[in-house]
Amino acid sequence: MEASSSGSTISSVTGGKAKTHQPEGREDLQVNQLETQIWIKPEIQKTDVDFSEILNAIQEIAKDVNIFFDELEGVNSPSKDDDSLLHHGNLTSTSDDASRLEVVGEEVPDKNKTNGLYFRDGKCRIDYILVYRKSNPQTEKREVFERNIRAEGLQMEKESSLTNSDIMFVKLHAPWEVLGKYAELMNVRMPFRPFNPFNAGAPCILVRCCFLNGHFIEINGRSRRSRRKIYYLHRRYKFMNRIEKQISRFRGWLPRKPMKLDKETLPDLEENDCYTAPFSQQRIHHFIIHNKDTFFNNATRSRIVHHILQRVKYEEGKNKIGLNRLLSNGSYEAAFPLHEGSYRSKNSIKTHGAENHRHLLYECWASWGVWYKYQPLDLVRRYFGEKIGLYFAWLGWYTGMLFPAAFIGLFVFLYGVTTLNHCQVSKEVCQATDIIMCPICDKYCPFMRLSDSCIYAKVTHLFDNGATVFFAVFMAVWATVFLEFWKRRRAVIAYDWDLIDWEEEEEEIRPQFEAKYSKKERMNPISGKPEPYQAFADKCSRLIVSASGIFFMICVVIAAVFGIVIYRVVTVSTFAAFKWALIRNNSQVATTGTAVCINFCIIMLLNVLYEKVALFLTNLEQPRTESEWENSFTLKMFLFQFVNLNSSTFYIAFFLGRFTGHPGAYLRLINRWRLEECHPSGCLIDLCMQMGIIMVLKQTWNNFMELGYPLIQNWWTRRKLRQEYGTQGKTSFPQWEKDYNLQPMNAYGLFDEYLEMILQFGFTTIFVAAFPLAPLLALLNNIIEIRLDAYKFVTQWRRPLASRAKDIGIWYGILEGIGILSVITNAFVIAVTSDFIPRLVYAYKYGPCAGQGEAGQKCMIGYVNASLSVFLVSDFENRSEPTSNGSEFSGSPLKYCRYRDYRDPPHSPVPYGYTLQFWHVLAARLAFIIVFEHLVFCIKHLISYLIPDLPKDLRDRMRREKYLIQEMMYEAELERLQKERKERKKNGKSYHNEWP
Repeated sequence: MEASSSGSTISSVTGGKAKTHQPEGREDLQVNQLETQIWIKPEIQKTDVDFSEILNAIQEIAKDVNIFFDELEGVNSPSKDDDSLLHHGNLTSTSDDASRLEVVGEEVPDKNKTNGLYFRDGKCRIDYILVYRKSNPQTEKREVFERNIRAEGLQMEKESSLTNSDIMFVKLHAPWEVLGKYAELMNVRMPFRPFNPFNAGAPCILVRCCFLNGHFIEINGRSRRSRRKIYYLHRRYKFMNRIEKQISRFRGWLPRKPMKLDKETLPDLEENDCYTAPFSQQRIHHFIIHNKDTFFNNATRSRIVHHILQRVKYEEGKNKIGLNRLLSNGSYEAAFPLHEGSYRSKNSIKTHGAENHRHLLYECWASWGVWYKYQPLDLVRRYFGEKIGLYFAWLGWYTGMLFPAAFIGLFVFLYGVTTLNHCQVSKEVCQATDIIMCPICDKYCPFMRLSDSCIYAKVTHLFDNGATVFFAVFMAVWATVFLEFWKRRRAVIAYDWDLIDWEEEEEEIRPQFEAKYSKKERMNPISGKPEPYQAFADKCSRLIVSASGIFFMICVVIAAVFGIVIYRVVTVSTFAAFKWALIRNNSQVATTGTAVCINFCIIMLLNVLYEKVALFLTNLEQPRTESEWENSFTLKMFLFQFVNLNSSTFYIAFFLGRFTGHPGAYLRLINRWRLEECHPSGCLIDLCMQMGIIMVLKQTWNNFMELGYPLIQNWWTRRKLRQEYGTQGKTSFPQWEKDYNLQPMNAYGLFDEYLEMILQFGFTTIFVAAFPLAPLLALLNNIIEIRLDAYKFVTQWRRPLASRAKDIGIWYGILEGIGILSVITNAFVIAVTSDFIPRLVYAYKYGPCAGQGEAGQKCMIGYVNASLSVFLVSDFENRSEPTSNGSEFSGSPLKYCRYRDYRDPPHSPVPYGYTLQFWHVLAARLAFIIVFEHLVFCIKHLISYLIPDLPKDLRDRMRREKYLIQEMMYEAELERLQKERKERKKNGKSYHNEWP
């Protein structure tokens, strides 16, 4: 939208990237407002619209605040040593990671001396902490290492622990020169200084305005310079304005964005929205520097110091380098960046503001009072780094995407509840008092009426009803939509966090790899330097051994499942002969419940073994770099955990009751134990119990171990400190002492957090057709999980090193694999485990509506009788013959009993042979599996094709940003050359003709 009048032009643009949180209270229900930002350029041609009065008013405001002079001075390009670039005072950029104390004035050094974040002088901020023990014999290595640290320009200060005189803390500080040098080497992106993209020669004024009744009116009463990214605002039409007005009126009746964070009471949440570029000391005048001490935030400073420490030698030799090796050989006990102070405050954050970013994170993220609000991802990224920020962004996105899945799953369950009284199958089961079922185990299991399983038939209908197939298709599509839209969300986050063009630097070789293959070297094709080399034959042999180990551990899992199967077979007879009537009458349910609990205990015990085996096999492979090691370890642990967690579920879903034979000819294990049969109401109830119990118990256990274990350890540490130093002792400890007493982050980083969520994703998708409430349980768990993890990171763990990452790594490929597997398993669950296909075949082929093309409840009359076969009691094997003769049902011994199968009666020409209905059902099941899989896979691929990985508006913004950055650098260099030329003219010095 452009307009000009009286020699001036107004070009409206919008500022910045899409913000995570937008200020509220800008809607007016009475008038139609449109916020805009205005660039003023003098002496442009007139148009039909006249805004001269508004422009004059804006120019008067600009003159009052000397905006023209200030802007011109900001466009000039002083040298990199010009201290006029450093503006002290309140920092407007949230990337300046200093506390409010740093801009108070003379009181800063005194307070800094006592808060534990600075050296003793109160001026040098602590960027990193190293911890060692005086009694450690590696003294010489430490001395060489610390001498080389000083040679790199880092400042160092040592201090003994207040609680243990044997412990020493080494405090490190990186001065400006070191930060600038390594920020340039590491390509750290920093915000650019503003410029006018329309006319670099004209001064720029940026005014916040609204469009009110056809006129531009200033909102905030003052002008300000632009550092924001600029994009064009599309023209609004009257029709759209009317629609927006009606929507605004409707929104007026609703709560004012209850899930948004309150920026008025929680300040400092809005991130910088400037253009960024790799830092360069030669072009330092291009960057927005208010204060050299706060230009690089704390996370960036710690990352730069860690980068230096990883490249400092501690001994002569090409492999004697880096902090990680000193930590592994025990020279240093710990190394970590400091938290920014306490996460608690005596004063309310709403009245006194946040003490520091840790306090702010606790109040607006880790506190249970904000469980329903969005996460401040920009603040998380600023404090913990992009890698941890991406984890919480993915977890939040996954949790948000669970809402529709949980709603549909709950709808399917409620649909089963509402249609329960109209279900013909459950009615027939409950009314079948004259149908006597054969015993489900040898000898001790009695005959039972089919009506005794009425409750189980009704519970089965809650999960296995007409909406189950729709829900299975929906969840398969949901998994694809979730992954595709996550790629788009990740692209937006990568753009907002300046990760689009970031590439991981050439990784260092693992010390173990160097030690193993140091004798054999070859030239690195990238660096051109010699490096250790692993022969192809050696690598293949190690991979074969590792694969054999994986196969062996999977066999151990299968053996554990086999043991559970034997337990179920043996226990069902024991419970059937139990003296308590409650257990005796529900022997199969008791067997299933106890088997699931025992299986859970085995799962948790084997997980401990799997971690050690995966670690051993990964080290046996000798991966070259840390990322290769991490990917190999992740894949092994996921395979072990996935098979361990789901093997019993696969057995119940696809094998339980499928290969038992029939009465009189049962199949047996080792010719001794009769295989377990399904309940008369079906096998789906067993699968539901398995999934429900495992999912609830595992999530509860994981949450307890994630938070409970660190809480107990930290509580024990605080208790010992209180006993030795009293209640006021710990509060007087410096920050490095407090952080050292916290728990270190997991040695495998975010592995446990990702693994827990990926396994939950598998539970949510793979067998969701049998348990529609799985997404709802996952949603409730994740709402708690986000705050548990946030609380753990902020309060219970030492501050992890801020590291960068562009995505979630190998986990995305695992998620795609689970999505494909879920389609196959849900097809088999619907076709094989549930009774959906047999009911459908009966309704269209054998029921009252056969040949009419109908499949309502009236068409299911007689289905239960048609699904049961007849057995002659006298044909029982001796070891299977029950102790009772069934005379309690009719007063005389039973001659016949019924069982679930499609077989001919005993007096047919082929006794107990399969009927034609069995083959029809089998063919329908196979056809359904093929059609379902192909249909869902086609839908998944179509969705993947239709949804681009990069949003179109983001692609346009990236292209425009690239163009504007090039223009910005060109104009800045042009201004600098013009200024130097004018200075030489003014000084009367001769100069050569130069461009421009």
